[in-house]
Amino acid sequence: MADDDPFLGKPDAPVAVIEFGDFQCPFCGRFFKSTEPQIIEHYVKTGKVKFVYRDFAFLGPESELAAMAAECADEQGKFWLYHDYLYNNQQGENQGAFSKENLKRFAGILGLEAAKFDQCLDSDKYREEVRKDTADGRSAGMNGTPTTFINGRMVVGALPFSEFEQIIEQELAK
Repeated sequence: MADDDPFLGKPDAPVAVIEFGDFQCPFCGRFFKSTEPQIIEHYVKTGKVKFVYRDFAFLGPESELAAMAAECADEQGKFWLYHDYLYNNQQGENQGAFSKENLKRFAGILGLEAAKFDQCLDSDKYREEVRKDTADGRSAGMNGTPTTFINGRMVVGALPFSEFEQIIEQELAK
């Protein structure tokens, strides 16, 4: 279910955890702060899980812009740095926090090459990629974020780490 999306961990890890997220979604922000670090610590760093991020940009124009900006950051090898910055700087939905100007400013703060980033974002280079991810999520039955697939098993919501741990352990035992 992943395509060329950014991931953490070993490409051939026995369990694939694919998170569909929206950078404006407060529940995704909660997942990012509480559950994701534990998945990374316990499973990605030990080589058991490949953690993939896919866009489900459904909360409005700033969701799509933020997702495209993260793809542009990925071109410079800084997807996860940018991803983390976006989740750490959420300020409501479509209130201007993820305006094009702010997204460019964030890239500067994070040390990305500004001209290259700005050109990428201004060109809408990744609009279709973001829309494809969102369409793939809808095809899989999604209607909100975060929605995570663990070896294809759908988990809906910013659930506690223990819920993910249980499913990951079941998958590792197969």
